[in-house]
Amino acid sequence: MKINVALVGLGFGGCFAEIYKEHPNIGKLGILDIDKDLTEAFAKKLETAEVYSSFDDIINDDSFDAVHLVTPIPLHADQTVKVLESGKHCACTVPMATSLEDIQRIFDAIKQSGKKYMMMETTLYTYQFFYVQELIKSGKLGRIQFMRGTHYQDMTNWPDYWMGLPPMHYGTHAIGPLTALSGSRIKRTVCFGSGTMEPWLSEQYGNPFPIESALFEFENGLKAEATRSLFETARVYQEGLHVYGSDMSFEWGFTDHEPLHLTTLTPSEPGARGLRTEFERIEMPNYHHLLPEPLQRFTVGDDYDPLNPQESLKKGAGGGHHGSHAHLVHEFVTSIVEDRKPFIDEVLSANITAAGICAHISAMENGASVEVPEFN
Repeated sequence: MKINVALVGLGFGGCFAEIYKEHPNIGKLGILDIDKDLTEAFAKKLETAEVYSSFDDIINDDSFDAVHLVTPIPLHADQTVKVLESGKHCACTVPMATSLEDIQRIFDAIKQSGKKYMMMETTLYTYQFFYVQELIKSGKLGRIQFMRGTHYQDMTNWPDYWMGLPPMHYGTHAIGPLTALSGSRIKRTVCFGSGTMEPWLSEQYGNPFPIESALFEFENGLKAEATRSLFETARVYQEGLHVYGSDMSFEWGFTDHEPLHLTTLTPSEPGARGLRTEFERIEMPNYHHLLPEPLQRFTVGDDYDPLNPQESLKKGAGGGHHGSHAHLVHEFVTSIVEDRKPFIDEVLSANITAAGICAHISAMENGASVEVPEFN
């Protein structure tokens, strides 16, 4: 079965264009970007892609089964609702929305349309996430005792809508893995904002904080912490995941691309205080085997050697966001072909996004406890 997909936004979205073109279940691929030169460049590169001049043209084209939105954050909610109301499945880059009311609007549109929604959260398809998931499923990690998520990034000189954005409104990269690995949902948060910014950065959103740190309580009793920085915080870029188990712990390295750290508890000498800890640095395996063969090369980026594919795939060299882009496309497409909910469906997407929104509400109230709503 083949489906027709439109890709809207070719800046970051351009990372997904060739993946869609090569996917065995894609028929027609439509592309759109407000930058006409960028659109023309992709049209030449992809050859068979059909170019569209407006979002409404895509919405009104009944030949499309689905739309993937890679557009500015302020447009996500309205565009998602329009896609769903037009009778098309919708994938959207993060975050799902920036208000609890808009999340409910999206739920209403999903219910009315009967179509599928997927938030394209990269951290849930990285080498690191797959690896920790295996540790948990195998029992090697033991019982999860605590988790931590981090996302440090400076947004200076990014488009205007980023300026002064509340950090936890874009906290999905830090929060997403915690939620997906917990086996539960976040039900409550307390969060503190910290630091100061240049006054002009607070004008757009009324947010005074360059960095926010939240504690989350899950329905199953687990607790986790996430920290997100956006401005005027001197920290090297990292989207980090740290999972502390009763038998083994997994920690992202200091930077985004260095080896990961595993700590294992082992029996100590008779009479010695405390168990011993054994520490090792490990390179991540590549989970390309979960993808159709034409998509596997997209998990290693520029290090893929077509003349020696299996060896280059073993490197796990890190295609976009640690190999996640091809997995995201494949999950969205196959959820439609197989008529099932995607892994990152509206329920998981909403909990991840709403937890961040509620965390910022808490920060603005100096750490007040805020319940994270469920949506229906």
